[in-house]
Amino acid sequence: MNTPDIRVEKGHAEPEEVAAITAILLARAAARTSEPTSAHRGRVKAGWRRLEREGGFRAPHSWR
Repeated sequence: MNTPDIRVEKGHAEPEEVAAITAILLARAAARTSEPTSAHRGRVKAGWRRLEREGGFRAPHSWR
């Protein structure tokens, strides 16, 4: 089967435009994999809450 890896959903892209966006995506992917993985990035605190540790009812108009 000969299916393309990139498909234009709306409009018409010339082959040069598809090649340009492919080059950009490949360059970004290569730059992302070359970063050191040992560096801690992101949140220190979890982005979710454990409901069993919550204080109970929280009014919708309250700050906390």
